[in-house]
Amino acid sequence: MRKSNKVVQNRIEKVNSELLTLTYGAIVSQIIKDSDTVIEANEQLEKMGFNIGQRIIDEYLSKAEIKQCRDKIDVAENIGKGAMQMFLGVTAEVEVLPETDKIFTFNLHFTENPLNDFVELPEHLQGLNYSNMIAGAIRGALSTIHWIATCRFLKDQLKNDDKTILQVEMIREKFKDDE
Repeated sequence: MRKSNKVVQNRIEKVNSELLTLTYGAIVSQIIKDSDTVIEANEQLEKMGFNIGQRIIDEYLSKAEIKQCRDKIDVAENIGKGAMQMFLGVTAEVEVLPETDKIFTFNLHFTENPLNDFVELPEHLQGLNYSNMIAGAIRGALSTIHWIATCRFLKDQLKNDDKTILQVEMIREKFKDDE
């Protein structure tokens, strides 16, 4: 008896998700061992994510067949719903905050994060932003399309919060022609 394509696809996605989770855990573990402080580990995770984000944005834009986002809200929606689904298999609810001083801010609300599967942070690592590679990837992807961004976790399920909230602040790069 043959299995349907959907059953096989679901099984492959589950294996891929678990492989990602375990591989990511090994990377984080090694970074913690190689770092002198939790702050340094957070910085290394963010830096790795930044480098990944600079590379995967082209893949996302190509596969999603996106030529240009209509506006900043469209950028936020593409990150929260499109890119997160494509690369992590989850979507995030996008909450757009009021714009101030040309800074566009939005929060990504995650009810699940596959990187957190099988993970418990010990007491001495409570300052670790375990999923900081996601923040770095978003920042790196945005930098490639000429946005200066900062990303920070407001809530984290690994720290006993009900959900994970990642805040993204972005401002358009200035070019000499813009002045």
